[in-house]
Amino acid sequence: MTQKLRVGMIGCNGIARGKHLPSLKKLPEVELVAFCDIVESAAAAAKEQFGTEDAQVYTDYRELLNDATIDVVHICTPNDTHAEITVAALEAGKHVMCEKPMDKTVDGAKAMVEAARRTGKKLSIGYQNRFRADSRYLKEICERGDLGHIYYAKAHAIRRRAVPTWGVFLDEEKQGGGPLIDIGTHALDLTLWMMNNYKPKMVVGTTHHQLGKMENAANAWGPWDPAKFTVEDSAFGFIVMHDGATIVLESSWALNTLQTGEAKCSLSGTKGGADMLDGLRINGEDLGRLYTRQVELEGKGVDFYDGESESAADLEARLWIESILHDTEPVVKPEEALVVTEILQAIYDSAKTGTAIYFDESGQRR
Repeated sequence: MTQKLRVGMIGCNGIARGKHLPSLKKLPEVELVAFCDIVESAAAAAKEQFGTEDAQVYTDYRELLNDATIDVVHICTPNDTHAEITVAALEAGKHVMCEKPMDKTVDGAKAMVEAARRTGKKLSIGYQNRFRADSRYLKEICERGDLGHIYYAKAHAIRRRAVPTWGVFLDEEKQGGGPLIDIGTHALDLTLWMMNNYKPKMVVGTTHHQLGKMENAANAWGPWDPAKFTVEDSAFGFIVMHDGATIVLESSWALNTLQTGEAKCSLSGTKGGADMLDGLRINGEDLGRLYTRQVELEGKGVDFYDGESESAADLEARLWIESILHDTEPVVKPEEALVVTEILQAIYDSAKTGTAIYFDESGQRR
């Protein structure tokens, strides 16, 4: 008989219903047995669509955590609650998948890592872009050494006009920031993962609140209210690692540019380079000639059959659950996600102070 993990969902809108719940529902090893949201109707609706017949509905996450039969908790709440709920869940004996970023503060993210170590429970963060086909292929290229030492990279998270106008995305107190902590975090995670480099030395950053002041602006999700737009609309970072490698991070929800793309990276190494800007391209030199190779990631099916593929969200959920069942490390390790948060916070702090932020060899800020 297949072992069943009993899973509870805390936060039942948006990313929970768009990513976590549909993917978990497909796994035979999972039973969705508890749903919590401060809006009871949201939790009830999620239970109706995804839960077991006897699944419980809560409005207080503490009550859900009191259920000793729950093995795993997924947390899909605003950023300012991530650390509080994650630490409580780990201490209650649950494995935790928390949506990105870890928390809106470095202190919160550190508390999450420390709680996971203290309790021995697994903790992972929802950086689902690692599980895309192009990301997985490029990671193998990097690990095989095809690019050599990667010493320069760009992390791309640029939208021309796609400001999220729902929920708390524009609320600095709840979220901790705007596009940098929302989509820039994905691009940075992907870039650091490809480089396998988690030792920042110096960070310089700038943030801009320019287009957010506009009235009746053109936007994919309708005009935003400038009075409620309390976060940056663009942020940029320059990151130097301890081995000298350099990363440029660009993030924006609204920028007057035609060069857009998010959760992508460009890599330059001693043997070759790669980028995700127009599909996945690998470049290098062979027999005295330069080459550019476009990687075909979508295979051609035979007549009447196009083959089967697993979405990034589905693969993320499956590998996360398998890491619990088989007691292996999750793909996204909390220590890696902590470095992402540390760099993001350094960009924000640098933008506020107008000075560079430095880290010592042990990863501590000076």
